Order: sequence, then C-alpha cells, then structure tokens
Amino acid sequence: MNLGMTLLLQGIGFFIFLFVVYKFVLPPLADAVEGRRRQIADGLAEAEKGKASLAIAQKEVDKLIAEAKAKAADIVAQAEKQRNVTIEASKADAKAAGEREKQMAADEIAQLSVKAKEELRDRVADLAVAGAQRILKREINPQVHSDLLAQLKAEL
Repeated sequence: MNLGMTLLLQGIGFFIFLFVVYKFVLPPLADAVEGRRRQIADGLAEAEKGKASLAIAQKEVDKLIAEAKAKAADIVAQAEKQRNVTIEASKADAKAAGEREKQMAADEIAQLSVKAKEELRDRVADLAVAGAQRILKREINPQVHSDLLAQLKAEL
C-alpha cells in the first residue's frame, strides 16, 4: 500500500471518528455535564436558602427563649406573690385561732370563777349557819329555813 493512501484513509477514518464523537458522544456528555452543573448550582442556591432559613430560625428561637424566660420570671413572681399572700393568710388564721383559744380560756376562767364563787357562797352559808348554831346554842334546820338560807346565799 501506498503511504499517501494510508494517510488519507486514516485521515478519513479519523474525521469519521470525530464526526461520530461530536454527533453522538459529546451531546449526551455535554448534557450530563450541564445537568450536573445545574444540580450543583441548585444545591448551592438551596444551601444559601438553608443558611438564610437557619438564621431566621435562630432569631425565632432566640425570641422564643426570651419570651419563655420572661414568662418564667412572671410565673416565679406570681408564685412569690402567692406565697406571701398564703403566709399572710396563715398568720391571720393563726392569730385568729390564738384569739379564739384565748377567748375560750377566758370564758373557761370566768366559768370557773363563777363556780368557785358559788362554792364559796355555799361554804360561807354553811359557816354562817354553823356560827349561828353556836350563837343560839340550838340547831337550825336547813330544810325548814331553806328560803332564809337561799336569801342569805344571794346576798353573799
């Protein structure tokens, strides 16, 4: 074979190869590369959106945390206030109970005093009767003179 003819046939084969590659291989490969480039660009855009969303979400979280802290402080303040009200109410109840106990004790003392005075009157009446018996040297009958003795007790 002739060298010129070989080179010509190889050149024609090479151009056919280039035509086939350019027509059938490069377009799908270029489409795949372009699709991948778009996918990467979309991913980067989504990442930027995600960063922006994250920043917004962080601000919202900070705001919610601040609100929760404020609510917690309000709840603590209300609990302190309720505790103070409860303590004051308990003090008032204890004081009222103490006053009731004191009044009951005073009433009991008054009843015991009245009872003691009545017993003392009875004893004085008995002593008066005994003294009168000695003075008169005769016995006074308590049944007969019960009205007189009742009047004497009332005077004492």
